[in-house]
Amino acid sequence: MGDMANSSIEFHPKPQQQREAPHAGGFGCTLAELRSLMELRGAEALQKVQEAYGDVSGLCRRLKTSPTEGLADNATDLEKRRQIYGQNFIPPKQPKTFLQLVWEALQDVTLIILEVAAIVSLGLSFYAPPGEESEECGNVSAGTEDEGEAEAGWIEGAAILLSVICVVLVTAFNDWSKEKQFRGLQSRIEQEQKFTVIRNGQLLQVPVAALVVGDIAQVKYGDLLPADGVLIQGNDLKIDESSLTGESDHVRKSADKDPMLLSGTHVMEGSGRMVVTAVGVNSQTGIIFTLLGAGGEEEEKKDKKAKKQDGAVAMEMQPLKSAEGGEMEEREKKKANVPKKEKSVLQGKLTKLAVQIGKAGLVMSAITVIILVLYFVIETFVVGGRVWLAECTPVYVQYFVKFFIIGVTVLVVAVPEGLPLAVTISLAYSVKKMMRDNNLVRHLDACETMGNATAICSDKTGTLTTNRMTVVQSYLGDTHYKEIPAPSALTPKILDLLVHAISINSAYTTKILPPEKEGALPRQVGNKTECALLGFVLDLKRDFQSVREQIPEDKLYKVYTFNSVRKSMSTVIRMPEGGFRLFSKGASEILLKKCTNILNSNGELRNFRPRDRDDMVKKIIEPMACDGLRTICIAYRDFSAIQEPDWENENEVVGDLTCIAVVGIEDPVRPEVPEAIRKCQRAGITVRMVTGDNINTARAIAAKCGIIQPGEDFLCLEGKEFNRRIRNEKGEIEQERLDKVWPKLRVLARSSPTDKHTLVKGIIDSTTGEQRQVVAVTGDGTNDGPALKKADVGFAMGIAGTDVAKEASDIILTDDNFTSIVKAVMWGRNVYDSISKFLQFQLTVNVVAVIVAFTGACITQDSPLKAVQMLWVNLIMDTFASLALATEPPTESLLLRKPYGRDKPLISRTMMKNILGHAVYQLTIIFTLLFVGELFFNIDSGRNAPLHSPPSEHYTIIFNTFVMMQLFNEINARKIHGERNVFHGIFGNPIFCTIVLGTFAIQIVIVQFGGKPFSCSPLSTEQWLWCLFVGVGELVWGQVIATIPTSQLKCLKEAGHGPGKDEMTDEELAEGEEEIDHAERELRRGQILWFRGLNRIQTQIRVVKAFRSSLYEGLEKPESKTSIHNFMATPEFLINDYTHNIPLIDDTDVDENEERLRAPPPPSPNQNNNAIDSGIYLTTHGTKSATSSVFSSRPGSPLHSVETSL
Repeated sequence: MGDMANSSIEFHPKPQQQREAPHAGGFGCTLAELRSLMELRGAEALQKVQEAYGDVSGLCRRLKTSPTEGLADNATDLEKRRQIYGQNFIPPKQPKTFLQLVWEALQDVTLIILEVAAIVSLGLSFYAPPGEESEECGNVSAGTEDEGEAEAGWIEGAAILLSVICVVLVTAFNDWSKEKQFRGLQSRIEQEQKFTVIRNGQLLQVPVAALVVGDIAQVKYGDLLPADGVLIQGNDLKIDESSLTGESDHVRKSADKDPMLLSGTHVMEGSGRMVVTAVGVNSQTGIIFTLLGAGGEEEEKKDKKAKKQDGAVAMEMQPLKSAEGGEMEEREKKKANVPKKEKSVLQGKLTKLAVQIGKAGLVMSAITVIILVLYFVIETFVVGGRVWLAECTPVYVQYFVKFFIIGVTVLVVAVPEGLPLAVTISLAYSVKKMMRDNNLVRHLDACETMGNATAICSDKTGTLTTNRMTVVQSYLGDTHYKEIPAPSALTPKILDLLVHAISINSAYTTKILPPEKEGALPRQVGNKTECALLGFVLDLKRDFQSVREQIPEDKLYKVYTFNSVRKSMSTVIRMPEGGFRLFSKGASEILLKKCTNILNSNGELRNFRPRDRDDMVKKIIEPMACDGLRTICIAYRDFSAIQEPDWENENEVVGDLTCIAVVGIEDPVRPEVPEAIRKCQRAGITVRMVTGDNINTARAIAAKCGIIQPGEDFLCLEGKEFNRRIRNEKGEIEQERLDKVWPKLRVLARSSPTDKHTLVKGIIDSTTGEQRQVVAVTGDGTNDGPALKKADVGFAMGIAGTDVAKEASDIILTDDNFTSIVKAVMWGRNVYDSISKFLQFQLTVNVVAVIVAFTGACITQDSPLKAVQMLWVNLIMDTFASLALATEPPTESLLLRKPYGRDKPLISRTMMKNILGHAVYQLTIIFTLLFVGELFFNIDSGRNAPLHSPPSEHYTIIFNTFVMMQLFNEINARKIHGERNVFHGIFGNPIFCTIVLGTFAIQIVIVQFGGKPFSCSPLSTEQWLWCLFVGVGELVWGQVIATIPTSQLKCLKEAGHGPGKDEMTDEELAEGEEEIDHAERELRRGQILWFRGLNRIQTQIRVVKAFRSSLYEGLEKPESKTSIHNFMATPEFLINDYTHNIPLIDDTDVDENEERLRAPPPPSPNQNNNAIDSGIYLTTHGTKSATSSVFSSRPGSPLHSVETSL
């Protein structure tokens, strides 16, 4: 991109003027100069540096820093630099104020209904009808309320408003504390992020915020650059600048072509040193952030649009990123850019349920009002035969208002406004507690989604294993050592070569430091695999540091750094006697293919033929891999001084090697992992391991963890084979094919990040099983981002994770440990159960209250439970009960049941049975009291009392009994799976006990002293005891209900299903439609076909050539993944660096292939699709990878490929 940049210089100020500018604080450059310098790229930037400063070291001189020694670690100097050039800190966006959060909480539908009802009710209570009582209006005058009622009229509206305010404040406070927690966390993460700089010639790890302009920083693979800088020296440095430019191709950086490094970009391979030129708000990322912050929300919206277009542009640039075709990627890309807007599974179900209940309540309240109005009209005008008089209108209106309020009350009781509250409380409580269990929740809903997880796709390194690697076996000088050999046992030449190969050919930032505490293990800093090798050098009683001091990093001649395609790393040094030496290390199966010699026990070269290689694989590598060791081969090659090779031609340079050693590195399984995985399997969660490691190593580790058990029917695949199985002839992924693979798949080895994403997406989209899958994924690398985003819950590693992974995740595991995931499952299920408990309780209250209010109003013209009483029941029962039931601590027993899955209804049959059973009991009691209560207690009847009368004991008893029954039913609601002992663990939840007792105390106060506002009259002790007795009856009745087997009650329906499949697909379809316009789609399809055509022609030409030269040259045999025998049986093996993972080959698959040979070829429209068949990525390097992909194509014989191609 840099070279294409506009190189005209007219608009630059003349260099002389620039030099004359007054320079800040004695430094040779001003802030503005540096800022404008960083806006240039490529050749332009280089030219500017040469004109203004001579070269990069000139720039360093101006900034008063040394390219090798760095800054003097001098506090006043650093402070001065901060004052002039700013500090490396981007001020965060303003958090939402508490009032904004309150406003957001007010948007809830149920709350809005309540607010309207409350305001109407308040307005009406202050409205006094002018029509005085006149005889003509008849006994209607009873409708006008006396002073007492009128005084208490406003209480109702106020009470509703109060309950709304409570809910809103609690919700807003929760959001606010969550935000605060998250900011705290964010700052914790930021403080932990360190970067390596050189000060006083020493390598130091400093917090990112402490970087200043003029610092010399070390950059290496996997870094997120924290500031802008100019490259001083680099080895094979490639940067992913897509976060700034939207270009997804990696940009190659070098001091003599394009030295500009920008903050916020990722180092994809290589290493180097840069001088920092812009920090904080003046860096490229900082400038963008300031723009974002300044433009506020509108900017953000535009930015999203721009992002979308960027994505599309980037796609146009490389139409074929993978064999799936661009469209898939495009969609994913867009989805990734739009923040997660889907509701979580639970919220979806709850919203749906709340809407259904709300509708039912609305219907009930409407019917209530209609019946009351009709009854009144018929009674007054038809039966009474009165005429509507004008002066009576206000009186009638007053009556109708009373009916309306009764209707609203029914509605208020029917709508479970405690639901949103219960969810929020439960989630907030869980999130707080999950922090203690090392789960840092970034998105609240992830917590409950985790409870439904049916599958976990976990990384191996660091999550299942300790990520503390050590060399435990080695093969040196024709001997296989099962433990570390004594240095004396090795020939000095071999030992010397080995020590040099390891010390020089590893990142110089990787070190082993002495332990912090006495008796602890030495500290490993940097890449863990390299640490293992350096540890091996120390175990051989040698020192790697002295070797590095002899050959410092800037003396390294050329470095081919490690990346996921090469799977190896090589370093070239110049020899003192002239000539060069190349050291190489990498995955043994890849590097051994490039070895033609090996050192024997005397340290002399011996020929290494393919036959020897097979022997070595069978006798050394397979046994090591089956012990769960990762095998690394270490090799070297000498070049003569006469002719310097072409260093850019990597395949030539890294070939014809001499093998020094093969080492087996152990990464022990964390001791607590097997138990955690057993728990997962008991809980009905399938654990799958997705790793980049060799298949045998992966299988051995999976067996140790218990992911695979002997005698089970499972699949262990390599990425290549996995792709072959799930793609059709055109190379597109087919869901049906995926559905055949994933249910049995337990280990996916040698997998690329795209494979991980494909697997996760395939499992989530699958509709085969009886329930849809909910998938959790762990990831730590930059490249795991897409899979983490796609998963229902993405876990990022807090310690080993890169910044990119943390951004894409929902939960951060602060201790990188698999057991914390199991804790998250437990908390998630607990949230789900808490909400179900609350629902069971809440719905019983609602059903009873609505029916009582409805029938009472219809039969006696007046609800037995007054509006304010209803609201007390509603507010206290809702808000307090949600607190009480939502804070139940989780128990291990939660992990004994299967996950609920996406489609499981919220209210199970057992719960339905409990709700209806208890409702029957309560209604029977209340109606008995209502119609014959006065006889039983020998008191005045409260029915049909004139409205002037003071509150009656009769109705107070009904109200009190009702509340007592709710209180005891709250204890029943603690168990939702039909358990007998409802008191189990009740004292483990102090909040619950406090709330039950507190409610009881307040109820006593209301009944005895509530008086007019609560329409209560004090009760005697005997009456209280009866109320209590009936309440305790609830517990007995609960046992009766538990005895009835749910299976007998076929008539009960479940409720609260998730949104149906069809509803979802429509939305998704619509989403897909708006994403790409048809014309665009056609255009892209055209490009893809054109590229495929081109690739195919190249492939065919190459096939013909291959056949001309020799029938066997460069043929891979049909592959399979079950063992490593017959490793490379073909004489000349085509080495191809761009094939993702060169598989280990064997012949257990030959019979399968013979069958394939007999079978007719698959009927595809044009059969030379083989190039794409195997799902190898046809990238821009298509020319290189297509060769091997033809030969790994489906129809087994090489001749077949050629026939079809010709």
